[in-house]
Amino acid sequence: MAQPIMVGCDLHDQTMLLKIAQGRDKAQTLSVKNTAEGRRQMIAKLKGFAGGAQIIFVYEASGQGFGLYDELTDAGITCFVLAPTKIVRSTQQKRQKTDEKDAEDLLELLRARVLAGNRLPKVWIPDLQTRDDRESVRTRLDVADKLTAVKTQIKGLLKRHGLTRPGDTGKSWTRRFEAWLKCVSEQPELGAGMRAALASSLRQAKALDQELEHLDHALTELVAAPHYASAVAGLIKLQGVGVLTALVFLAEVGDLGRFENRRQIGAYLGLAPSSHESGQCGDRKGHITRQGPARVRRVLCQATWARIRTESSARVAYQRIAEKNPKKKKVAVVAAMRRLAVLMWHRGREGGGGPTSNPVVRREACYAPAG
Repeated sequence: MAQPIMVGCDLHDQTMLLKIAQGRDKAQTLSVKNTAEGRRQMIAKLKGFAGGAQIIFVYEASGQGFGLYDELTDAGITCFVLAPTKIVRSTQQKRQKTDEKDAEDLLELLRARVLAGNRLPKVWIPDLQTRDDRESVRTRLDVADKLTAVKTQIKGLLKRHGLTRPGDTGKSWTRRFEAWLKCVSEQPELGAGMRAALASSLRQAKALDQELEHLDHALTELVAAPHYASAVAGLIKLQGVGVLTALVFLAEVGDLGRFENRRQIGAYLGLAPSSHESGQCGDRKGHITRQGPARVRRVLCQATWARIRTESSARVAYQRIAEKNPKKKKVAVVAAMRRLAVLMWHRGREGGGGPTSNPVVRREACYAPAG
């Protein structure tokens, strides 16, 4: 049986540089355009070169998504997508980085996998539905971040010009407060530049606020989808977990069944402590690894604080750890986040125990307790 053809690819927006080898033979170099036609020609050349042998293709994950993986898989080519952060590179490799060397390094990793059985730092490939769900969930979080940034700019603008919010407007960003801001932007005694900047920021905030409403409606429809209905219904029963938190967790983590135990889910979310062991030194624990989806850690942090405030058992567990080292209370928060993540993992796998009543995504309670 012929040895498989191994391909290491350095992928870019417009080009792809390939290193192609069979067994221990010297690698050949091929450069192709990263277009639909270029990829079609590349697949045809690889199949012609293989002559019926298996083709194994490897490249690093990037912001371009998994389109190349889909095309190669549909063409019958075995493809692996590697996590760049988990590829060990020496200091010299980092300082002398070229496309050709990157492709060569990827090829050597694949050789070690095929010829010696070494592990590849590959990523999990989500299905098309999960990828599509992530788009709406991530956009919802991004728009909320933009709105927060605009509101912060408005507060900074008021502070620079010595303007203080009247006491009768209540808390920030009430209707009275927004009406007062509109009046401020029309006061002729203020500078033209300040009025223009404030009016622009208010228009941006209004547009982003309307956009959030549209996205909330889209997420409400997503909650009712068969592949999320029962899972979301189970997750929001956990104190501190809202609908948006549940959707972010399910969409970003994906297939919950691929994790065998709580340690794996904690490590995937970057909530496991780093370790350093060398020679006679013991296994010293450090900060958490912060690997995996940062969006999940963010919503877990918000949900954890809500959980600590509203659930007695979570509050007692947090206080017990915090009292051991009052100067490092973040350790207690991270422990509570990890505990909540494990609970959500278990509850999500169970499916929530029944269909949901189509809960609505409410902006003011995105991270608030479900009850």
